[in-house]
Amino acid sequence: MRVSRRSSVDPFIVMDVMEAARQAEAAGRHIIHMEVGQPGTGAPKAAASALADAMGRESLGYTVALGLPALRARIARLYGEWYDVDLDPQRVIITPGSSGGFILAFTALFDTGDRVGIGAPGYPSYRQILRALDLCPVDIATAPENRFQPVASDLEGRDLAGLMVASPANPTGTMLDKAALGSLIDAAAGQGASFISDEIYHGIEYEAKAVTALQVTDEAYVINSFSKYFSMTGWRVGWLVVPEDHVRVIERIAQNMFICAPHASQIAALAAMDAEDELQANMDVYRANRKLMLEGLPEAGFTKIAPPDGAFYVYADVSEMTDDSRAFAAETLEQAGVAVTPGLDFDPLRGHQTLRFSYARSTADIAEGLARLEAFMQAR
Repeated sequence: MRVSRRSSVDPFIVMDVMEAARQAEAAGRHIIHMEVGQPGTGAPKAAASALADAMGRESLGYTVALGLPALRARIARLYGEWYDVDLDPQRVIITPGSSGGFILAFTALFDTGDRVGIGAPGYPSYRQILRALDLCPVDIATAPENRFQPVASDLEGRDLAGLMVASPANPTGTMLDKAALGSLIDAAAGQGASFISDEIYHGIEYEAKAVTALQVTDEAYVINSFSKYFSMTGWRVGWLVVPEDHVRVIERIAQNMFICAPHASQIAALAAMDAEDELQANMDVYRANRKLMLEGLPEAGFTKIAPPDGAFYVYADVSEMTDDSRAFAAETLEQAGVAVTPGLDFDPLRGHQTLRFSYARSTADIAEGLARLEAFMQAR
């Protein structure tokens, strides 16, 4: 049976690394997971409790396509609490994870063949979802001196229909301040390009609060999720904030593509938003892990790193060690029992000389992983 040209997307390499790590664990090995951006903690206890209560009261069928009104209102209130932004809950759309948000945004904003700019290194699924929708991802090679974030001059002459920016970014953890974000928004608007802000790592910041695009403009799409700060990866629930005149556009697409985000997950997400003590305890773990990584990676020989502003990743230049990051990652898994992600996932041109280390797991795991990496590098 034939397959479409659009289906010819690259694999998500980190998922392949996860599978190799799973196979090693199935064979009896103890693997330290520094490959996947998944919190080591589960959903807040209040989320599970709220869902258990709801399951005893109701059948949890479909919700309306835009999501539970109470959850939309609570998310809108979050923007007031975190950013002092007065957000109309009607502009909030609940999605099946941030991935569902990407699909809805790309479908609503772009036509076949449109060129959409994405920073490189950057989250690989941007590129593959765009391709699967018959759109044209345009990699913008970001520079170390700009902390691997695009700048306004990078957009010149690219004929973009859209620009996707992430802050804090994956895989680097770097952030844009308000002036830098505003400059990119203005540059995109100047060439008629829609602006999409991926804010999935908001809440996980270390020295300064992340800036939302909504502090700069209402003419943007903002994507977020309960996966990272709220520690709910497997629940598959996120949200979109769109301009008022785009709400019905998204609603029609969501009705047909997804019907709705999972009802159970929406109930849990609503409760999770008020579990601040537990969420801040998770942040204490990330802070401790970040400190260990910034000390331990150089001791292991990974000296070309930049401190992340947010998220829970360190992106390392390993050009002095290898020009094949995929083979190097496989060797690290085999010899050290530590799973890490090759940079090829994030930057097809330069990623053969970079690795991403995640420190989202327990502090004990991170300490053990760093000790194994140091021993591996000394013996290599």
